[in-house]
Amino acid sequence: MPQITYYKPRGIPQAMLQCMELTVDEFEAIRLADFERLYQEEAAQRMNISRQTFGRILDAAHAKVADALVHGKALSIHGGPVEIAAPADRPGPPHHQEGDRPHGSRQCCRRGHTETP
Repeated sequence: MPQITYYKPRGIPQAMLQCMELTVDEFEAIRLADFERLYQEEAAQRMNISRQTFGRILDAAHAKVADALVHGKALSIHGGPVEIAAPADRPGPPHHQEGDRPHGSRQCCRRGHTETP
């Protein structure tokens, strides 16, 4: 799970911003593909999904981040069904977590602002 989950343009009050919601799986896809520089096949294996699904998630994530940067929107990272595997040094069943709202919710930023399509 990301430790920092909210980004906004400097100098604009949060109440005046539109917000894009990046789900945790979209964040992970960007982290694996763009930060760790993995090929989509290996990144998909790490996320335990198909390469095609990984590509769709990554495309959606890139579009949201680009929209936030180009249009000066806030970016909130949370939501979506998430399954986190136990670390290799602590074997055990996966931990299941659910985002603040159901996957696909149009509310964002935990303040009632709505995501623009």
